[in-house]
Amino acid sequence: MVGNDAIGSSVRTDGGLDSWRNPSILIGLVGAGIQASRTPALHEKEGVEQGLRYVYKLIDLEVLGLDESALPEILTAAQRLGFAGLNITHPCKQEVIPLLDELSRDAAALGAVNTVVMKNGRRIGHNTDWWGFAESFRRELSDVRRDRVVQFGAGGAGAAVAHALLALGTREVIILDKNQSRAEDLAAALSERFGENRASFCSSPSDALARADGMVNTTPLGMAKYPGMAVPVGLLRPDLWVADIVYFPLETELLRQARARGCRTMAGGGMAVFQAVEAFRLFTGIEPSAERMLRHFSEM
Repeated sequence: MVGNDAIGSSVRTDGGLDSWRNPSILIGLVGAGIQASRTPALHEKEGVEQGLRYVYKLIDLEVLGLDESALPEILTAAQRLGFAGLNITHPCKQEVIPLLDELSRDAAALGAVNTVVMKNGRRIGHNTDWWGFAESFRRELSDVRRDRVVQFGAGGAGAAVAHALLALGTREVIILDKNQSRAEDLAAALSERFGENRASFCSSPSDALARADGMVNTTPLGMAKYPGMAVPVGLLRPDLWVADIVYFPLETELLRQARARGCRTMAGGGMAVFQAVEAFRLFTGIEPSAERMLRHFSEM
């Protein structure tokens, strides 16, 4: 039996025994262009396995004709409607921070939030992206050389991935972003947290990749809504490993081109699953089965 303490204020009952045995929990995903997201089904299937009536809704800014300026209204409405929490994705991971009451240590360090727990009238921001990427990397690319890794993108997801790379022992992360000041700021924050010269910024993909062991795409490029690649295809070479955090589609143009040139690759599915594993635990207080959620993802 799952009690009130496990899932906080999200428990609903209609007075019957079945309702008590199957508490309900309401979660949402806030972002733009998220109709293809597999996250709702992933959470809901694990909820069923855990004996919960788990409802996960998409709050797609694009479909609603809204932008990030609607976040205050969305968070207020979610609290009033009894949501236990929200996942936050592009382009809201940094914009949501001023609207929160508290940040976890990881979220505060990264300056990005992808999970908001709503409990006792408070909004608590967490970042499960960095752990999701790190766990996926440990399982798929643990043996690759990573003295120098080039990262494309310095947004909310980029902050999480760069943190994960350095926590995994990468000697230097070189960051590129179309907004150079954002890349500079992220590199400075990482160097302050991990040590001098652990992160740097660069404006030239060819210069950055010339000395790199691997690269990661943390930009939206490659998503169905944002086709294309962050890196010129001619810069890919067989001794370069390539990771992409985009997971819909799972086979991005970057990964297809990289494999065609003999690169070892890692798709974004693992990060998507493992960040969801930690988010599920934060939302419910229940430990989910990571292996089962991986199977659910692969079946979708």
